[in-house]
Amino acid sequence: MRKPGIFALSLILILAAGTGCGKKSVEIDPNATSDQELFELGEQNIDKNPEKGRLYLRQVIDSFPRSFYAQRAKLAIADSYFKQRDQGSMIIAASEYREFISLFPYSPSAAYAQYQIAMSFFKKVLKPGRDQSKTEQALLEFRQVINKYPLSEEAEQAREKVRDCEERLAQHSFTIAYHYYKRRAYKAAVSRLTEILTEYPNFSDMDRAYYILAESYYRGLMIDQSVPYFQKLISDYPKSQYAALAVKRMAEIEKNPIKKD
Repeated sequence: MRKPGIFALSLILILAAGTGCGKKSVEIDPNATSDQELFELGEQNIDKNPEKGRLYLRQVIDSFPRSFYAQRAKLAIADSYFKQRDQGSMIIAASEYREFISLFPYSPSAAYAQYQIAMSFFKKVLKPGRDQSKTEQALLEFRQVINKYPLSEEAEQAREKVRDCEERLAQHSFTIAYHYYKRRAYKAAVSRLTEILTEYPNFSDMDRAYYILAESYYRGLMIDQSVPYFQKLISDYPKSQYAALAVKRMAEIEKNPIKKD
């Protein structure tokens, strides 16, 4: 292993000293010269003094790019940002994990890095009814884990998170659809509910979604189109409270197919 030159260590010290007005300078050990020494010092400092820890870890990457410790250092830097949990740190963490995959695509830790990218978005998802862009991005990244690393432990964890994200997105669409339904904007409700049926078939409230969809068609005077959904609800969810309502509605349709509430 080659040792980092005096210039490289001096540069770190200069950068560390220039932390800005009102901030304490970061001092590092100039006697640490091997990749292992630098990495261990980085690990020792990363939790109590992240800035100092990252200086050591970046020196490992810059001076020993092919070292086993360079991979560990890159992940440790990414993890240190991830642990901070604020929005800016999560963005940096995702970027660091992406760089890790780019630099070490065949590393056994690549699946972990991809999973952490997904988690950086998942940790910031909002409740249904609010902006779901983070949920959508997390879902995309979790699917990347499954597609690229299907046999990894992270892939199994990602499958669970995919179900969670899909449930959140389905609930979000249902919340909007139900809002349209209550305002008698039946075509808009149908659009959102059809999206749930096609994209999120494992939605936990699917019986309710079928009922509101069928009712939206019925109340919007598209009675013929409501019938298949009432029938689907009755056959697939016979114990649901909505199935009982669907039976009553089907009886009304048989008596008077153009009746409107």
